[in-house]
Order: sequence, then structure tokens, then C-alpha cells
Amino acid sequence: SGQKVCYGDLKRSCYKLAYFQDLSRRVGFQEARQACEIDGGALLSLESEAEQQLIENMLQNLTKSGSGISDGDFWIGLWRSGDGLATSSACPDLYKWSDGSISPFRNWYTDEPSCGSEACVVMYHQPTANPGLGGPYLYQWNDDRCNMKH
Repeated sequence: SGQKVCYGDLKRSCYKLAYFQDLSRRVGFQEARQACEIDGGALLSLESEAEQQLIENMLQNLTKSGSGISDGDFWIGLWRSGDGLATSSACPDLYKWSDGSISPFRNWYTDEPSCGSEACVVMYHQPTANPGLGGPYLYQWNDDRCNMKH
């Protein structure tokens, strides 16, 4: 399930946001990707600061309407494929959008991506966490292990 938000744009007519406070309903990256594809869509590709802001506003409205503030990051369609662990300085350039879009826009949190075994990307949504070096953990991107449940 999720909340479908339609937005008048020729390229993307609707966004579907799935937010689960129930931890048992959260899924890994590939499961989230498949769920989007079954619905005829794709995990989100963010192509500009304006689109990032639009999504932030949608997430604020979505989580505000729920039963209180809850932490829970959101998968987006950015990921790094390839074998082994990427530890080189070129690692940030290895991330690609799962829908094939080529947008160079990135919104990494300070000191991210950390690479290594973390190859799939979430948009932070941790309103109850104490801020880190990059400020609150809200809406910036973090690479995470693909089997984590978000």
C-alpha cells in the first residue's frame, strides 16, 4: 500500500509514497524496486533541486498525517552495481539511477556515500535522531546495504 500523489507534469504524472511505521512491512531495495515495477512505475529518480524539494514537501505531509513522528528512511532509485566492494575515490561516480535516467543531481549527506558494502541509496527520514555533522538526518541521501528494510 502507499499514498499516491498526482502531480501535473508530463514526465511524471504521479508519485507513490509508501511509508510503513510497522517495521515488519518494510522491505529491501530489490523488493521495493519490484513493487514499483509491478505498479507500472520505478523507484524514484530525483533530477533536480526543485524535484527534491517537491518530494520533501510530500514526505512532510505524509508523515504529518500519520500517528505521530516516526523514523524511517525511504528507498530511492539510486544504486551502485558491480562486484565486490568499491573503495576507490571514484566510488561516488559509480551510482546510477535504476530507471536508466542520467540525472547528475545528488543530495548526499556529509561524508556520504561511504561505499564499501553499501550500494543502495535511501533518503534519510529520522526526525527523532540527534543531528550529525551534516545537520538533521532529514531528506539527504545515504548509501546503505541493499538488504536493509526501509
